[in-house]
Amino acid sequence: MIDKEPVAELQPWGSSDDATPTPWAEARERLERADVYWLATVCPDGRPHVSLLLSVGLDGALYLCTGSDERKAKNLARNPHCILATRCNALDEGLDLVVEGAAVRVTDAAWLRRLADTYESKYGSGWRFAVRDGALYHDPESLRGTDTGEALVYEVAPSTAFGFGKGESFSQPRWRF
Repeated sequence: MIDKEPVAELQPWGSSDDATPTPWAEARERLERADVYWLATVCPDGRPHVSLLLSVGLDGALYLCTGSDERKAKNLARNPHCILATRCNALDEGLDLVVEGAAVRVTDAAWLRRLADTYESKYGSGWRFAVRDGALYHDPESLRGTDTGEALVYEVAPSTAFGFGKGESFSQPRWRF
């Protein structure tokens, strides 16, 4: 969890002369509102691995879940350093965001229940989870398929974040935590 506001710096090589750093509160809100995210992890042989996933934000951190047999879970078990990114998919407007951090497994039942409620609130009843044994389990009534398997949950608290603002002026803020 992030208890203090990060230091914002504007990167001059990618910013217009009139640019100002986006306030972290605005960037954080956009991160939490995004629908889809890209997760980059490192494979055991050093190759990068990128996958699309859903995420929720709570108390200044982003949370993701993945099956224990999936490549991203195996990569995070070996090397917790990762990147979560989301973008607005437009070249001339919006703010793309990249968060660097270490993924830490979440197993506390009360916190997992809060996250499960947040997933359902954000993504709808198709993303309803039960909590047991330190993980989330898909409610079989909530998905189109029958996968009710275990979903490990990870917290990624930002260590550094980058923004790529587009529009009338361009900006590249960096926030250090």
